[in-house]
Amino acid sequence: MRQSELFTKTRKTAPKDEVAKNAQLLIRAGYIHKEMAGVYSYLPLGLRVLENIKRVVREEMNAVGAQEIIMTSLQRKELWEITDRWDDQKVDVWFKSELKSGGEVGFGWSHEEPITDMMKQFIASYRDLPAYVYQFQTKLRNELRAKSGIMRGKEFVMKDMYSYSTTEEKHREFYDKAIAAYLKVFERLSLGDRTFLTFASGGAFTQFSHEFQTVSDAGEDTVYLHRGKKIAINKEVLTDEVMKQLDVERGGLEEVKAIEVGNIFSFGSVKSEQLGLMFKDENGKEIPVILGSYGIGITRLMGTVVEVLSDEKGIVWPEEIAPFQVHLVSITGGNEDVMKEADRVYDLLKENGIEVLYDDRDVRAGEKFADSDLIGIPTRLVVSEKTMSEGGIERVDRASGTTGFVSDSEVVQALQK
Repeated sequence: MRQSELFTKTRKTAPKDEVAKNAQLLIRAGYIHKEMAGVYSYLPLGLRVLENIKRVVREEMNAVGAQEIIMTSLQRKELWEITDRWDDQKVDVWFKSELKSGGEVGFGWSHEEPITDMMKQFIASYRDLPAYVYQFQTKLRNELRAKSGIMRGKEFVMKDMYSYSTTEEKHREFYDKAIAAYLKVFERLSLGDRTFLTFASGGAFTQFSHEFQTVSDAGEDTVYLHRGKKIAINKEVLTDEVMKQLDVERGGLEEVKAIEVGNIFSFGSVKSEQLGLMFKDENGKEIPVILGSYGIGITRLMGTVVEVLSDEKGIVWPEEIAPFQVHLVSITGGNEDVMKEADRVYDLLKENGIEVLYDDRDVRAGEKFADSDLIGIPTRLVVSEKTMSEGGIERVDRASGTTGFVSDSEVVQALQK
């Protein structure tokens, strides 16, 4: 992509009513557009990052045997009334609407009910189990606290996965695999060293759950870390009983703020019993299916990466999810030879499958470098009169700020390494 043709531009300031660092930087760098509090549009650069996060998550979900689907956003009132989660007193984030033909529908904030109801069409025998499915979908929640940029929105993209197993033992086997898969996702997004499996309350889902909390001062949750065990306890369930169960002592726990980037729940057979999802075992006996639910906030992850990995100059994307692998910057000073050389390098990178954003704009060098830092692509290549006179290209690592020099003939090989 030539930056002169890129839809959206950088800007010096963010909207005055935007207080979250992640949204400020993403708006300034041209990744997102704010529609209203808690509601954002994703522009070309932002969409590329979201799709890369989805790719990482998709690879790890597929690796544990899950299959991708997509379900409807519109929700049947009658279905959620069966499980007593239609009542606003029980679930306070519903968006609901009257149908012109009569009746009322909700807009999906979670999908345990409809997907469990759907499974009745596909699960009848133990031979049909286990079943693991997931989706990427826009969720709608009537949040009162939509003030953390894209980390807590009224509209957001979520990956939700559901497991259906014959026994608690089989369910626990998959549950543990899901934990490992989640930790691998966060590791690949450069959040692994600061993200902790956290014991928490189940809220509107179930009595207890596990969260994945990323340490950050921007977080809304207070958790207590045990760095040695690489686990944490959410403040809401910090009791002597829980600490005893996890074999930790209060003196060994560190209080920190954190961002919840994922959560997993064990529903047992409750949802299946409520909705009539049964299977026949080897002896023909009807037994309720065991359900697990596993969520990762895709847009929230994007905001979290910006919160914890950015610096005073702007965003710093991990290589796995950056919108482009390379930011090629030409400093021509009106020199046509420099422009031709930058064009040649651009074509060379494209021909070798390296995704590159090429800053070919006719603006000052200082503006180009400032924008490059703000946008946060991992590697910057600079072509200028100076680099040409030295027979190569300057290479700058965005995360460390280190610079080096690579010859024209070795640039592709160096980047592929």
